[in-house]
Amino acid sequence: MAMSCHSVISELKEPVDVVIALAGNPNVGKSVIFNQLTGMGVVSANYPGTTMEVNVASTRLDDLSIGILDLPGTYGLGAISEDQRVARRCLLDEKPGALIYILDATNLERNLYMLLQLIELSTPVVVGLNLVDEAKRFGYTIDADQMSRMLGLPVVPTVAVTGEGVETLLRTAVGVAQGKVKLQPMRVRYGRDIEEKIEDLARVIIKELDERPVDIPVRALAIGLLEDDTEFQIVVGGANGGKKVLEEAERLAAEITEHHGEPAAIRFSRERHGLAGVIVESVKSVVSSKLPLTQRLWAYTVNPRTGIPLMLLVMALIFGFLFYVGGALSDVLTRLWQAGPHLLIQGAVFTVFGEGALGRTLLWGFDGGIVAALSVGVPYVLTFYLILAFLEDSGYLNSMAFLADTLMHKLGLHGRAVIPMVAGAGCNVPAIIGTRVLTSERERFIASTLIVLVPCSARVAVIMGGVAKFAGVSYALGIFAVSAAVALSVGWGLNKFMPGQSSGLVMEMFGLRRPSISVIAKKTWYRFKDFIFVAFPIVMVGSLVLGGLYETGLIWPISAPLKPIIITWLGLPLITGIALIFAVLRKELALQFLITFAVAQYGAGATNLLLFMTKQQLFVYGLVMTIYIPCIATVAVLGRELGWKRAAAIIALTVGIALLLGGVAYRVLALF
Repeated sequence: MAMSCHSVISELKEPVDVVIALAGNPNVGKSVIFNQLTGMGVVSANYPGTTMEVNVASTRLDDLSIGILDLPGTYGLGAISEDQRVARRCLLDEKPGALIYILDATNLERNLYMLLQLIELSTPVVVGLNLVDEAKRFGYTIDADQMSRMLGLPVVPTVAVTGEGVETLLRTAVGVAQGKVKLQPMRVRYGRDIEEKIEDLARVIIKELDERPVDIPVRALAIGLLEDDTEFQIVVGGANGGKKVLEEAERLAAEITEHHGEPAAIRFSRERHGLAGVIVESVKSVVSSKLPLTQRLWAYTVNPRTGIPLMLLVMALIFGFLFYVGGALSDVLTRLWQAGPHLLIQGAVFTVFGEGALGRTLLWGFDGGIVAALSVGVPYVLTFYLILAFLEDSGYLNSMAFLADTLMHKLGLHGRAVIPMVAGAGCNVPAIIGTRVLTSERERFIASTLIVLVPCSARVAVIMGGVAKFAGVSYALGIFAVSAAVALSVGWGLNKFMPGQSSGLVMEMFGLRRPSISVIAKKTWYRFKDFIFVAFPIVMVGSLVLGGLYETGLIWPISAPLKPIIITWLGLPLITGIALIFAVLRKELALQFLITFAVAQYGAGATNLLLFMTKQQLFVYGLVMTIYIPCIATVAVLGRELGWKRAAAIIALTVGIALLLGGVAYRVLALF
């Protein structure tokens, strides 16, 4: 474990007076509280030797400047996965003045596990008891004062979506960091025999190690070694006297295993969960036995008999919403553009630059490029992000992950892998980063490959705005069906031929929640603004380049080498090959450039792709675009996460499958 103290907080532009860290399980509303504290003005920073990102932001409280570190959401502080290692490393490296740990009031026992680990590390913790409103709807209350007395830590009830209690939480954390609020954390104790082993190993550590290589309490280091923590073993093994310490730790851990009939790490985990259960029993009071409607609905979503039909219904509703709402929004925006800006821009460009090649080239970017973005990116990408935010905030994605666990095992994964895969429907980049929660390189490779094959929002926009809109719903459904079959086949093949097997899953389950309109709006905008500020310029510049090549006639000799693949094998117009190449920048360009081409050729109203492509060609084009090489940002993150050899293998696989299926589809459709 690299202990070089790289200060993530130094990524901020201005110095801060106090550093506060934020931690918790992935599903407790931690990110919402982070956004409430910081207004979402975040930077992302990496630790040396890892690509796991830590969000960093600053805020002000009275006359203080406060740096906020948002640690990766994780269920523990061991060395099982990268998110756990980075969360612990950030705490040890940065030494924040206080840590705000977010508990889910509706699932306390599961959440308390990591809090007990933090207490063992002597971390200065303030507890944010979130979702207290949901707990009341579930028919019980949590006594925050009693919990505070038992833990010896401040406990502040919060409702993240409304901001209730968030300022108090921050003020309490600042008070801890400044020494104004004193902590008296409980002592986490285990069974008598285990306590004896901890004390024996602690004495050996003090005696044998000249200097502790990890700046944590001796007791915490002893527990980590007895739990077979690989990172602690590495740093202790490299210290003077470390070999004797490791030998003693191995001997004592073996004695625990023999005495309890299970590995020492599992025994420690079992006893922490037992202590968490005792705490919950002391602070939880049931006030009503009637389950709320959301909880009763949740029971239907996780029962395979009802959950699978419901999931199919949800997918159909998503498709219908994208098709009708996205299509209607596309038509409205296109008509508004044609009615005003198009005529003004065309008149201005032709007046200043003339109607020659230069003037027409500029119209590719400032007219065709913008109307393409308005008719594809805004209606379909925005609509999809809105749906995704709703599914996330309602908690329904968790039910989907549970239902998919059996299927995922057949693909060499487990249900937890569904979360990054569903996130891949929004954007492949954060989804691939999200595979860090998986425990093996094998699982991460399989999951990343499948994520690349999941149609992201940009590809969905092309399918819905191009294929469904002009060729028909059946063609669009066909592309989704083929891409799903490809993903399942690839996953099955990788699981069968790659050595190793998938790990088990202990999955946190929670009921459905009433979505917050404000949270959904913020999530949607946070994702969509990337399209506005990043994709729009790319579309315009790309359209200008494409227009310059077309208007000067250079596009045809440049694209000539593509003829055997594009025209002969795929049966597509040659211009589509250029669009597919440009679409490596961003997948929306695969459709936007075709619309730009149509506008440049046939006028502002000519956004109908059937002017130069048949319905069958649109299907083939959409299919190839959906499966072939991902966008450049995804390629970069694949190389960073998996290494460039594996990234190249994934790219080669997707390109090969896309071209093979595209050619086959062209020939099959020609028969009809």
